[in-house]
Amino acid sequence: MKQNYQLILEQTIQKIQKEGKRPSLLLHSCCGPCSSYVMEYLAQHFEITVFYYNPNISPESEFRFRAAEQERLIQEMGFGVKYHLGKYDPERFFELAKGYENEPEGGERCFRCYRLRLEETAKAAKDGGFDYFTTTLSISPHKNAQVLNELGNELSDLYGVAYLFSDFKKKNGYRRSCELSIEYDLYRQDYCGCAFSKAEALLRNAQKSPKGE
Repeated sequence: MKQNYQLILEQTIQKIQKEGKRPSLLLHSCCGPCSSYVMEYLAQHFEITVFYYNPNISPESEFRFRAAEQERLIQEMGFGVKYHLGKYDPERFFELAKGYENEPEGGERCFRCYRLRLEETAKAAKDGGFDYFTTTLSISPHKNAQVLNELGNELSDLYGVAYLFSDFKKKNGYRRSCELSIEYDLYRQDYCGCAFSKAEALLRNAQKSPKGE
C-alpha cells in the first residue's frame, strides 16, 4: 500500500523532539547535491554521519570526484556532520547488473542497486551502533521512493536498526537541493552514476543535438 513517507518522517521527528533526544543517523548519500537539503533538514534533529557508498559509479575517477565534492560540502555547510567514505567495489554492482544491462533507468537494475547500497548502509549502521539509517536517494524525482522505503523497512528488520522513512523530494526538497547546489557551486552530473545510465544520457544528448553536430 502506498504511504505518505514525508508525513511518517515528520511524525518521527515530532516524537524525537518530545523525547528530547538527538539520535544518531547513518545517512547514505548518492552525491553532494542530493545530500545538501537532507543535511540542512535533518541536522537540527540528528547526529549525522554521511556514508558515501556508491560502487555503481563509473569510472573510478567520477566516483573519486563526487566523493571529494561530498566531503567539501559537509565541511562548508558546517552542521557538524561526520563523513565516512565507503569502499569502491564496482565488481559488486556489475555482478548484480548481469542480465539487466538493457533495462531502462528506473527499472529492476536500479532496484537491485538500491538494495546493494541500502544493505551496506544497514550493516554499517548496525556495526557502528547507530539509532537510524536512511538514504538521500528519495530526493530525486527519478528514484522510486516507494521501493526505497520498502527496502529500508525490510533491511531494518533484518539488521535490527531503525530505518528513517522519508521522501525528501516533498516540501520542495528537490528544489531546495538545486538552490543549495548553486550556492555551494556543486558539480551536478547529467547521469545517475553507472555505465548504463551514462550510456542513456549520451544517447539522449545525441538525439537532442541537431543533425550534423
